[in-house]
Amino acid sequence: MIDKKEVKRIAELARLGLEEKELGKFQKDLSSILDYFNALDELKTDVDPTFHPVEGFFKKKLQIMREDKADPEEVERVERIKELFPDSLKGYLKVKSILKKE
Repeated sequence: MIDKKEVKRIAELARLGLEEKELGKFQKDLSSILDYFNALDELKTDVDPTFHPVEGFFKKKLQIMREDKADPEEVERVERIKELFPDSLKGYLKVKSILKKE
């Protein structure tokens, strides 16, 4: 269990103003947290690293990114939607304003 002197030092580092009655509660809480970490240390966590997608991106043999090309059907569909708008400005579709000017 962590001693009160160590709890006071941690409280000072965290700029916490603890009263004497609070030290006991924090001493118990910090001890339980440290016990939990000690239990985690006993677990086997050695694993082989997994493949990272970015690694393959830089290799010339492996092509991860797909070729960027327009789908003709999609382009046609978008053009038909644009025709439904009554007005446009510099390539942008204009809609009615929903904000009031004051």
